[in-house]
Amino acid sequence: MAAKTSYPFCVEPQEVDFTMRITLSALGGNVLNIAGVDAHSKGFGVDTLNKDNFSWVLSRIAFEFDFRPREYVRYEIATWISDYGRMLSTRNFTLTDQSGITFGRVVSQWCMIDLSRRTAVDLRAVAEQHNDAVVAEPSPAERPRKVPSIDMPPVLTHRVAYSDIDFNRHVNTMRYIELMLDVLPVERFEQERPMRLDINFLKESRYGETLFVSFEERESETLVEIRNDAGAAICRGAFEWR
Repeated sequence: MAAKTSYPFCVEPQEVDFTMRITLSALGGNVLNIAGVDAHSKGFGVDTLNKDNFSWVLSRIAFEFDFRPREYVRYEIATWISDYGRMLSTRNFTLTDQSGITFGRVVSQWCMIDLSRRTAVDLRAVAEQHNDAVVAEPSPAERPRKVPSIDMPPVLTHRVAYSDIDFNRHVNTMRYIELMLDVLPVERFEQERPMRLDINFLKESRYGETLFVSFEERESETLVEIRNDAGAAICRGAFEWR
């Protein structure tokens, strides 16, 4: 029977911001790295899929953090797959600090794409082959929500460069999150508050494109939208401050 897998971490100096706590982008990056490491260890990582010209692509993700650990605090990330659908696979994470307090919960949904056609692949065959990787435990938080669109002028412009693209040759997930964080007032990070971030990935963004980032405050929620130079929405995010 499949079980959760846990990986140890320590908050390194290069991962903290001016509050001496780990940044949201560093936490998110470690979570997504573990997704790749765990898939590789179970035989369905990107290296294996690439042999058949397939790859994993993140469709939606939801992060919940009660607080961000301080510099040098040790913590672990546990991960498991709870189900395969026809088009999406759900991978979950919990983050627990050295005192045993679970401070983070993450739910991600992934699709597999055919790299030559850039289209999604039916996951039922994968589910049959790797069903033993599924853990009979539900997601630790609500699944990623649909994020509404906004109609606001851009406040940040970014041209996609070499350092933005990943092994799928499109903008990597953490770069989108960093762009979203960069349009928020810095005062948002001065006080430690529980938060949730939902992100919907809508289209690919490739090398050389220009991205335009807009945001809108709605009560306790901040909506962020990233569009390309053709005006199409690339991804949307919703920060909920609790």
